[in-house]
Amino acid sequence: MVVPAESLVLIAAGLVAGTIGAAGGITSLVSYSALLAVGVAPLQANVTNLVAAVACWPGSALTSRRELVAARGSLTRMLPVAACAAGVGSLLLLVTPPGVFSRVVPFLVALASLALLFQPWLTVQAALRPERARLLAWPLVGLVSGYGGYFGAGAGVMLLALLLVLVDDRLPEANAIKNMLLGVMGLVSAAVFVVAGPVDWAAAAPLALGLFGGSALGPVIARRLPARAIRWTVVALGFALAVDLWLGTV
Repeated sequence: MVVPAESLVLIAAGLVAGTIGAAGGITSLVSYSALLAVGVAPLQANVTNLVAAVACWPGSALTSRRELVAARGSLTRMLPVAACAAGVGSLLLLVTPPGVFSRVVPFLVALASLALLFQPWLTVQAALRPERARLLAWPLVGLVSGYGGYFGAGAGVMLLALLLVLVDDRLPEANAIKNMLLGVMGLVSAAVFVVAGPVDWAAAAPLALGLFGGSALGPVIARRLPARAIRWTVVALGFALAVDLWLGTV
């Protein structure tokens, strides 16, 4: 049971997590760790984190309207893919042994961070083969969304790297698409977990409150900071998350 002092910790953690997540990625580096810190068990923390993350969707949408208008075409095609894949991932979480992918996840997050680090070069390579890039985008969005529905940690940096390389190399626009895809993934996952998952509602509510506030602030920051600074910050946080997740498996 979360006590009032722990609720304040979760609100503060949600505010920080929502801000850095909506500005670039790695929401779970803060939010998932905060749930563990207040005593929520790992599987329940994962489910609770995914449910609370739904609050990031309206928050980031409110302050990303300009970027979303420019990215409407790509977003309309990707949302159904992300929703269906996230639903499959969430169902897998409920029927597979806990931690079945735990040893692989740190390397996936590290790989996504590397892709983001070399994103300018990768974007040039993808532009040389635009047809192949378009064909790769949809299945890769589906795979990341399925992972996002299953575990979630690092899904933001994976999506951001993927979108920047294959869909839109403008960071504010790619970031806005990422936030909306994460939002629909979270909504579908929450629908599954509300019915059948072990959600800790006493922890989810204050975390969601903080995430909403932070996610409204994040896109404003992303719009004003240099893309290079955001990319390097997210890369550093991505590697930090990869190390943290890897240490949890040894």
